[in-house]
Amino acid sequence: MKIVGVGCGPGLLTEQAIRVISEAEQVYGSKRAIDAVRSYIPAGCPVQVITDYRNLHQLPDSAVILSTGDPMLAGLGYLPGEVIPGISSLQVAAARLHLPLDRVSVVLAHGRDHSVAIRSTLAELDLGKVVFLIPDPDFHVGRLCEALGAKHAGISVIILENLGYPDEKILRGSTVNPPAATSDLFSIVVGNP
Repeated sequence: MKIVGVGCGPGLLTEQAIRVISEAEQVYGSKRAIDAVRSYIPAGCPVQVITDYRNLHQLPDSAVILSTGDPMLAGLGYLPGEVIPGISSLQVAAARLHLPLDRVSVVLAHGRDHSVAIRSTLAELDLGKVVFLIPDPDFHVGRLCEALGAKHAGISVIILENLGYPDEKILRGSTVNPPAATSDLFSIVVGNP
């Protein structure tokens, strides 16, 4: 099987991803991933929206599995098979903010314990890193800023919404005056880029 990163938004496909998708015999992915590449899927190719992620490893070798962003950044890169990288939200955020990737640590809070993600963010900030946090829609930026407390008072908190989409927004604030997400599709950069 091939796990193909489709980029974090429209128009962010690599040529390699386009080639693999256009040669696919069967395609699996989330609705968002399928919508992003629909024009490259061959006519007559069976397309299946993934509803159960637990058994993806049992798909046939000929399957092309779409992963939003890059499969190796909170994606489906853990599956067996060839991984075709995609343009991730981390790459787009770093480009928008002119943030060198070697200064960044990634923290996952999507579908995970948010308190662990907050502790990880604190630890990375203490090491002098800028944190790229991947939250889920239930993540509370205000709680993160409260946890950062006086030790990190006033550092930048940036919410990047709908990266790569026409309605992309970058909302800037600080731990003292944090921005509020207005979309369910967002990431957070904490630290002074």
